[in-house]
Amino acid sequence: MVKILLVEDNEMNRDMLSRRLERRGYEVVSATDGLAGVEAAVTTKPDLVLMDMSLPVIDGWEATKRIKTNPITATIPVIALTAHAMAGDREKAIEAGCDDYDTKPIELPGLLDKIARLTGG
Repeated sequence: MVKILLVEDNEMNRDMLSRRLERRGYEVVSATDGLAGVEAAVTTKPDLVLMDMSLPVIDGWEATKRIKTNPITATIPVIALTAHAMAGDREKAIEAGCDDYDTKPIELPGLLDKIARLTGG
């Protein structure tokens, strides 16, 4: 079973996306801020991280950089999730170490395709 770490501070978004992913056979673990997300990546060793970019404590940009520079978690694919779809955000996400990028509101079929491509399943 593919394990996904969902780093999302909005409870409604976190709950909705977790349930939708679990119904499709994914195991979902959650973190509610960037620092907790970095720690959860180390302790739970997920197959993929869905990273909100607007997070408390440390933002998703910094959390992704920390995940990608830690030898324990560096190979875990990260998909940036952001409601701030501004010109250059995709490039900024890739520069931070994200493997892909998606905008909110989430269109589940497209996100599922990205998850499958990055996890091999």
